[in-house]
Amino acid sequence: MDHATRLKRLRFRAWHRGTKEADLLIGGFFDTHHAGWSADEAALFEVMLEEQDVDIMAWAMGTLPVPEVYAGTLITELKTLNYVPIAK
Repeated sequence: MDHATRLKRLRFRAWHRGTKEADLLIGGFFDTHHAGWSADEAALFEVMLEEQDVDIMAWAMGTLPVPEVYAGTLITELKTLNYVPIAK
């Protein structure tokens, strides 16, 4: 599958996690960062989407240690949490 199609699928999966909190965190992260991803980074994000939402959220907030496979730029950017929209 080409990169553009893969990103469309990833966007859907990122925004349809099952809870509003996970949608905002994971979907917001995808929307903010996907444009600069290489094919390898998109593939790693795709693997991460198979993880439990509570684990991904805990990694982002620093309450659980990050598995070695995800250590690097992806998790560093996930931990910034500056991509989560906050209603005013």
